[in-house]
Amino acid sequence: MTRALHTLDCDVAPNFTAVYLRVEGDECAFIETHTAHARPRLLQALDTHGLRPEDVRYIVVTHAHLDHAAGAGGLLARCTNATLLAHPRAAAHLIAPEKLVSSAKRVYGEARFATLYGEVEAAPPDRVSVLEDHATFELGGAAFRVRHTAGHARHHLVVHDVEQGAVFTGDALGLVYPALQSRGRFALASTSPIDFEPDEARRALDTILGLGATRACLTHFGAFTDLEVIAGQVRRWIDWSEAWLMRCLDDASPVEAQVARVEAALRVALEPYGFSESELRLLATDLDLNAQGIVVAAQRRRR
Repeated sequence: MTRALHTLDCDVAPNFTAVYLRVEGDECAFIETHTAHARPRLLQALDTHGLRPEDVRYIVVTHAHLDHAAGAGGLLARCTNATLLAHPRAAAHLIAPEKLVSSAKRVYGEARFATLYGEVEAAPPDRVSVLEDHATFELGGAAFRVRHTAGHARHHLVVHDVEQGAVFTGDALGLVYPALQSRGRFALASTSPIDFEPDEARRALDTILGLGATRACLTHFGAFTDLEVIAGQVRRWIDWSEAWLMRCLDDASPVEAQVARVEAALRVALEPYGFSESELRLLATDLDLNAQGIVVAAQRRRR
């Protein structure tokens, strides 16, 4: 029996965004899809491992954020026997992605959106299946279990691959970029807009650790075995982020000014790690999004 788990590097920046190709018997599945730009790499990976698009039984996304799922509909169209599996809330966005796309285009503009994500194709409703909390599914006889994990996004889930002892964590276990690990483990929580909820984010960590998996497969980026260490660091960043959220509750200044202050504070909090300017540039987008997410969460609480 063929059994394998392949990590596919799908972004322009090396080791930044992963898609996982899971093979069991004569079936396979993609976990995450990244964007339309990643699709040629994913299809090439099938060929490299002696597989065809028709062999893909499932395409699974942990949540509907575009760096995880923008390519899902397009990949589904090429993998004609596959079913797209997602959280119920995420499935709705994948079937009708117009709201996500229009929102992102307002932020980035048409040209930048095309560069980042390419075309976002809608998934046909009859080829999408929702994964409720505690749902299970099988691939080639191997069992997979699903847990809903809000905190980063309300439509987020993780997938426990029982056979491999692995859990695909999306962004619920934070960001662990290989390029930032030379001084020891460095993990950062992802508090990007619009659904950052500190209590739920901590519960998500507890859920992941409670699965008993020996490996965590992060979308950003790669497989790690020190789950407790990573979760401990992410938990501290969640606590830090919640403290700033509470400060923002009493801040009447413009949103842009609040975001700038929180991002500056994040950079100060990173100083003990001794990152170089080039290393900090790798985190630039995440620091901006994390700061935005903290401020947005404060605004939501005030309402």
